[in-house]
Amino acid sequence: MELIKVGEKTYYIKNPTNIGIYKLDDVNVYIIDTGNDKDAGKKILKIIEEQGWKVKGIITTHSNADHIGGNKVIQNRTNCEILAYEIEKSFTENPILEPSFLYGGYPFKEIRNKFLLAKESIVIPIEKNLPEGLTFFDLKGHFFDMIGIKTSDNIYFLADALFSKETIEKYHLFFIYDVKAFLNTLAFLETLEGKLYIPSHCEATDNITSLIQVNRDKIQEISNKIYDICKEEKTFEEILQYIFNIYNITMNCNQYVLIGSTVKSYLSYLYDENKISFIFKNNKMFWKQN
Repeated sequence: MELIKVGEKTYYIKNPTNIGIYKLDDVNVYIIDTGNDKDAGKKILKIIEEQGWKVKGIITTHSNADHIGGNKVIQNRTNCEILAYEIEKSFTENPILEPSFLYGGYPFKEIRNKFLLAKESIVIPIEKNLPEGLTFFDLKGHFFDMIGIKTSDNIYFLADALFSKETIEKYHLFFIYDVKAFLNTLAFLETLEGKLYIPSHCEATDNITSLIQVNRDKIQEISNKIYDICKEEKTFEEILQYIFNIYNITMNCNQYVLIGSTVKSYLSYLYDENKISFIFKNNKMFWKQN
């Protein structure tokens, strides 16, 4: 982990999930997300303590396990407050909701792992509790009520609203809860005017225009592929198999629930756009082009 200063009060820790830090004063800081597990939390605390700082609070952009994994250990050691927005507050307080939602039922033990199931923490609403110098804004699409954070240094922390070109080229699919909302968020990002943008899983950059287009193009590509396979009646499992095969992805339990949930979101999007419809035959649900 590497601490990088990007503004008078704004820092970030370069990490697989980038961690934001905002100084309220000479001593107290707020953390933006905490990484994927307790070890990440311990490393964040070590860096902060080395600077002579104290953790006043944690801001959770959204409740995916790789963003709240360090919450519990940091809160236990510092008694800091944790802020989250709407549904993300509930998921952060009750992390079993994430694998349950992804699977669509009680999660079997193989998906009750640290990648999908974080430790619970005590959370307060971000509204009216966010300290001066920070503002939050909606970034819906990737997850229910995901938010971004703008600091007084005109630095934007963008959570999982954008994925890197390298990640997209390697994995093709990234998790999306609401495809239309994700596309609307991409359009919103085009209106921002910041000094620096820090997505959670990308390099910090002063220009996100090309990255927005890469994300938009991949969503359109996947939408078209799912639409094409629905030229003939297909079940969800058949569509999912097609997606795994065409992108050469090896199925495992985590991939099954993450990509499976995402494919369902694409089907909902195409249905709501009146491009596909469904029928029931022999107690099976089939999707087909209109």
